[in-house]
Amino acid sequence: MGKTKIDEMVMGLTEPIVSSLNLELVDVEYIKEGSIWFLRVFIDKPGGITHDDCQAVSEMLGKLLDEKDPIPSSYVLEVSSPGIERPLKKREDFERFKGYKVRAFTFAPVDGKKEFVGELGSHEDDVLTINVDGKTVKLTQDQVARVRLEAEI
Repeated sequence: MGKTKIDEMVMGLTEPIVSSLNLELVDVEYIKEGSIWFLRVFIDKPGGITHDDCQAVSEMLGKLLDEKDPIPSSYVLEVSSPGIERPLKKREDFERFKGYKVRAFTFAPVDGKKEFVGELGSHEDDVLTINVDGKTVKLTQDQVARVRLEAEI
C-alpha cells in the first residue's frame, strides 16, 4: 500500500475518533525518517489541544490500528498539535484563517516564484488569493502544492 493510500486510510479511521472527542483532524502524515516509519496525526481545537487530548486519540487510534492492522510495516504513532505553522488543507481552514499571514508553495513557478508570503484572502472556485506586499496573487488549486500559516513572532 502506497504512502498516499495509507494517509487516506488512516484519515478515514481517525476522523470518527477525533470527532467523538470534539476535536479537529488537521492532517495525517506517514513518513520514513532514516530507517523508521512514523505515522503522525495532527489534531486541533479552538484554544489549542492538551496532552490529554493527544493521549486519548493515541490510545483509541492505536487500539483500532492494532485490531485492523492495515499498515504492513512497523511504525511509530505520534499524535500532536499541528503547531503554529499549521497546514491549511480544507475549505474550512481557508475560511477560518482568512486575513492571517500564510506561506503558499506552488509546484511550478508562477510569475517566476514558487513561494508566496502574505495575507490570506479568499478561496473561491478553486482559486486562492493572497495579498503579497499590496498586490493580489491568484493561484489555482492545481498550482498550489501546500499552504501553511506563517508564524509572526
